[in-house]
Amino acid sequence: MDFNYVARNRQGEMQAGVVAAADRKAAVEMLQGHGLFIVDLRPGGKGFDFVLNIKLFQRVKSKDLTNFSRQMATLVSAQVPLLASLQSVAKQTGNDFFKTIILEVARDIESGTLFSKALARHKGIFSTFYINMVRAGEASGNLENTLNYLADYLEKQYYLNAKVRGALAYPGFIISVFILIATLMMTLVVPKLTSFLSETGQELPFVTMLMINISDFLRSYWWLLFTAIFGGLVYAFYAVKTSPAARRNWDVLKLKIPILGERIFQKIYVARLAESLSTLIKGGLSILQALQVTSEVIGNVVYQEIILEAKENVRVGNTLSSAFEKYREIPPLVTQMIVTGEQSGSLDVILKKMSEFYNREVDNTVNTLSQLIEPILIVIIGACVGLLVAAILMPIYNIAGSM
Repeated sequence: MDFNYVARNRQGEMQAGVVAAADRKAAVEMLQGHGLFIVDLRPGGKGFDFVLNIKLFQRVKSKDLTNFSRQMATLVSAQVPLLASLQSVAKQTGNDFFKTIILEVARDIESGTLFSKALARHKGIFSTFYINMVRAGEASGNLENTLNYLADYLEKQYYLNAKVRGALAYPGFIISVFILIATLMMTLVVPKLTSFLSETGQELPFVTMLMINISDFLRSYWWLLFTAIFGGLVYAFYAVKTSPAARRNWDVLKLKIPILGERIFQKIYVARLAESLSTLIKGGLSILQALQVTSEVIGNVVYQEIILEAKENVRVGNTLSSAFEKYREIPPLVTQMIVTGEQSGSLDVILKKMSEFYNREVDNTVNTLSQLIEPILIVIIGACVGLLVAAILMPIYNIAGSM
């Protein structure tokens, strides 16, 4: 019979296909004989839908990785062996795909592989930052504290991202609902009004004519508008994902958005920079290694370029503070704090305090904006609704006045 399989080869690459075998045990032996680590195996036919489902759900959320790090830190702190800790965490993981990854890491460790090397085989799941921190913890014999640092770091990043997403979700929902209602009015209500007004033969106000023209366009070319918007979004998403130039333009744009750019995004990246550097330096990495890893996890091309240029300046003998002070994306407070850390020999501590400060700044800004968004939206939507109502009522009042 045929079995659909998803497996990982010795290089860590995923592959899927169909294997013919007498039973499940024979299929497992056949795949393992070819050096494959089985992720999933099910009886079936060609397996297209099965493989598609596997691909769709093969992802590890940041919350899953945060929980994994915290549980591992707790178990290692309790002197539970690393292999047993991984097996225990795998049993408690609700994400089947992540569970498979954890068990693969456990098997690698059981065969004598270092924890950091086992994680490095799954770079799509564990970031360069994560792997380097674990490697530093192994080298210093302080893996317990390293896992705690990672858990704290990931929790802060998850909380910060969730906070920003939550603040943007409400206005996004309200605006979407308003657009839907306005579209229904334009396509269902306005056409009836148009037929009624055309019978009167009177001259219509500019606002009413504008609304009628928009309604006619929507009813006649809705498919063109939908295609243009949907196609534009898909193209933009694909370009940002695949084109370095498009990605850079998007990252530059984010930093220039009024209010959000300077008051939220810039502070998020500065907090991430400080947190990453602090954690890596405290974990035992050199300043050059810490800068390299931080550039890979910062999440913004503009800041990545700044960090890599700063790394080259530090390599030739300059201080980190002097390397950062020429960039307007790095606030003066940051360079002043780094100077203090360099002079006192406690750069990791200063960076930690700085990341906490900017995280609080982001929290306060997001909370303030969340409170302002509701009244601002009420005013904007009220004005739009008023415009629509005026466009409908003005000609009706004119008819009534002429009678």
